[in-house]
Amino acid sequence: MSTKNQPISGNDLARFSGPNTFMRLPSVNDLKGLDVAVLGIPLDIGTSWRSGTRFGPKQVRAESAMLRPYNLATGAAPFDSLQVADIGDLAINTFSLSESLRIIAESYDAILMSDAMPLAIGGDHSMTLPILRAIAKRHGPVALIHVDAHADVNDEMFGEKEAHGTVFRRAYEEGLIQPAKTYQIGLRGTGYSAEDFKEAAGWGFQQFPAEELWGRSLSTLGTEIRRDIGDVPTYVTYDIDSLDPAYAPGTGTPEIGGLTTPQALQLIRALKGLNIVGADLVEVSPPYDTTGNTALTGANILYEMLCVFPGVVYR
Repeated sequence: MSTKNQPISGNDLARFSGPNTFMRLPSVNDLKGLDVAVLGIPLDIGTSWRSGTRFGPKQVRAESAMLRPYNLATGAAPFDSLQVADIGDLAINTFSLSESLRIIAESYDAILMSDAMPLAIGGDHSMTLPILRAIAKRHGPVALIHVDAHADVNDEMFGEKEAHGTVFRRAYEEGLIQPAKTYQIGLRGTGYSAEDFKEAAGWGFQQFPAEELWGRSLSTLGTEIRRDIGDVPTYVTYDIDSLDPAYAPGTGTPEIGGLTTPQALQLIRALKGLNIVGADLVEVSPPYDTTGNTALTGANILYEMLCVFPGVVYR
């Protein structure tokens, strides 16, 4: 019998009751002994279109009550080998994006000092910039797997240098990521010019537009990325709008022609063996998610990312 934290079983306590933590795991304030710290970042003041991602962490946690600890498809049993707990939400400043980004970076400094791997529930994508600042301070420039409809490499938005559409330009400029080991998957939609994606490709980013992936299994792509990265510390950031709105309508900046849910699972499962040092799931906006399906999908993607974290045992 595992001595690690386990999600509360639906046979012990009905899934519609109990704690509103990720997968109904214990809620803790002390990071000591944790291998993985699940946290919420209820932020949406970095968005440029539809708001509502401030409610993402709460709704994703609510839908995660459906999840069980064993991955029937892959054999992963993450809670048998990793000590995982929910450490709650970061206390962002709801009136100041710049202050919120500072709070996120400082909070991550503390999490990483404890040697826990952070798994974050967003929140809009602007939160990933301070996360990468803290991650790079600890691990040096990391490989980046960025699954998204948008490249998020704008120079500025309404004169602001830090917003959800500028994250990866700033990360590149600040040397937080390794450009040749940065993979942007699912890009699509309309743009302002031909340079919207091309400039980042010139930096060395490897880009995989959605239309080149239609009808394909992404298992091979994930395997190729894993081999290319090797043992370099890797951060995974998953924007739910990478999925077609037919699968995930509850998001702030939807784009048609996206990835499918099975493709998301194929890609993540193929990353097993990478030296993942943290991950996030962003841009779930519950006000546009009338059935809860987007949040449920987000919860499953987080679980699948947890299943490929280093140290997970397979049964």
